[in-house]
Amino acid sequence: MKIALDPHMHRHLSLEETCRVTAESGFEYIELSPRPDFLNWWTRPRVYPERVRSFKKAMKDHGVSLATMQPMYRWSSPYKDEWEMAMDNWKRIIEIAVEMECDTLVSEFGRGGSPERSNVDRQGIHTPEACENAFWRSMDVLVPILEREGVTLSLEPHPEDWIETIEPAVDIIKTIDSKAVRASYIAPHTYFYGNDLETSMRSTKDVLVHARVADTYDHTKSSNLRYIVNPPGANVRVHQHLDIGEGELDWDVFFKTLADIGFDGVLSSCVFAWEDRAEASSRFMREEMQRYVDKYFK
Repeated sequence: MKIALDPHMHRHLSLEETCRVTAESGFEYIELSPRPDFLNWWTRPRVYPERVRSFKKAMKDHGVSLATMQPMYRWSSPYKDEWEMAMDNWKRIIEIAVEMECDTLVSEFGRGGSPERSNVDRQGIHTPEACENAFWRSMDVLVPILEREGVTLSLEPHPEDWIETIEPAVDIIKTIDSKAVRASYIAPHTYFYGNDLETSMRSTKDVLVHARVADTYDHTKSSNLRYIVNPPGANVRVHQHLDIGEGELDWDVFFKTLADIGFDGVLSSCVFAWEDRAEASSRFMREEMQRYVDKYFK
């Protein structure tokens, strides 16, 4: 198992300093989420030979490695120009993954097909069906490249994606039927996945290679008022990525179920809420994650 840090709260630091903070927080692996100086959101990676060399040197100097990278491109867009650019960007990031010796990419199924956006225009071009069909076109292009390059793509349904729940997402991953495409489980998204933590996690057995760790509140309880939005009843997706113990997830169930299904992938800390104490949060998460791993993974 690789225990990694998503350094989003440290994104103001350089890549080189990020390696230092990762090591000082007790992690040996980095989960590189989008950041403007490497994997920019929705656009071409800002990566060139000097940056690659410097990043690799810093990782070596601090004794850390890349566990995953998270590219985000509009590969489920029904718009031809967006889809074609996404394919160009995906091909480039697979090249970078090979160059960086990073064997796992993680991403989402794609924004744009959630029920609230299904009538973006009169033709319903952002319907879940339109987005899913664009996604399948993307798989036809990318899966052979991933298989050839030995890179695994791990997918998560995300709030506001065209698919938001875990079991249909697992069905799609199994339908792709490639060892290069696997599943992610994002703990703070549990209450979008179907509320039953153990059942949702067990549905990923045999395809789960990546799990993100952060706590959250169960927004489905208390008349849906764990979070308050105005105006009341607005169609929004609410959750947060908190330190373990600050929300309502049952972490004994989470880690025990991971052990029961034989998980041996990337386990990443992805707290976003505490930028004012980012380093303390990262150290705390590393200790808590190890405590639960030691308890349930014998």
